[in-house]
Amino acid sequence: MDAIYAEHLFKTYDNVNYALSDLSLSIPQGTVFGFLGPNGAGKTTTVKILTGLLRQTSGECTVYGYSPSQNPCDVHRVSGVMTESAKMYGQLTGMENLVFFAQTIGMEPDACAQRAGELLKQLDLWDARDKKLSEYSTGMAQRLSLARALIHRPPVLFLDEPTSGLDPESAQSVNEMISSLAAVAGTTVFLCTHQLRYAQDICSSYGIIDSGKLLACGDFQTLCDGAGCHIKAGFRLAEGEQLEGYEQKDGWWQTELLKEEEMPLLLQKIVEDRHNVYEARLIRPTLEEVYFQYLEHQEATT
Repeated sequence: MDAIYAEHLFKTYDNVNYALSDLSLSIPQGTVFGFLGPNGAGKTTTVKILTGLLRQTSGECTVYGYSPSQNPCDVHRVSGVMTESAKMYGQLTGMENLVFFAQTIGMEPDACAQRAGELLKQLDLWDARDKKLSEYSTGMAQRLSLARALIHRPPVLFLDEPTSGLDPESAQSVNEMISSLAAVAGTTVFLCTHQLRYAQDICSSYGIIDSGKLLACGDFQTLCDGAGCHIKAGFRLAEGEQLEGYEQKDGWWQTELLKEEEMPLLLQKIVEDRHNVYEARLIRPTLEEVYFQYLEHQEATT
């Protein structure tokens, strides 16, 4: 059973324009899935449908085997959700907020306080546990929102920009926690983000969406192949030297490789041709390059 499943999802608000158009997803348990796209692409609409906050116009979806439209309470029980609109109570302390939301999910009182304390310590909020949320900084409130999503140890997490407003050290800590949840606890993470550099580090698969349409879905290599982004060999030579048939970019002479095992023979040939090689490296595609390649292709075909 897939942790998150969607088949031919459509969503329209006016029967003319579609916020989602034929979206299908299949996300196995234990996956950190990066859902990428510009503002207005359909990411929030997708999350709202999957979490039962919005009903699709047509199509089917399940979260941990439960239909969000037919069994929203079951979906809420197995899911943790962190979005910009998921507000907490400013007049309550950090500890009180977590205990309150733990109780609403049906946890026992003693378990609520214990679990809240664990998360406050993990997210470096223990010293602020008795402060009102209204006194928290943006970054602190963001971490408390993540703690709220994790309070009942849900097997599925929906996270919208979880590191927004965090300093680099806190962001790294949150990213490590997300990776650990998937690797150790088998948690499935559905991560909406614009921060492509860190998404490449922690996600095991991706979906790229634009104008309500899923442009690509799969692991990083699958996305690279679909976008035509390949590994390159790069060489930095002595000033004035050139390599025929190579492209020069940012001071490096580059050429595409079918596989990285071609690199040693390529370097050997360049040296044998009496070029002065100062540096040689493999230049791998980045998620950012792949992402914009898909968006550019979409714009060119619409």
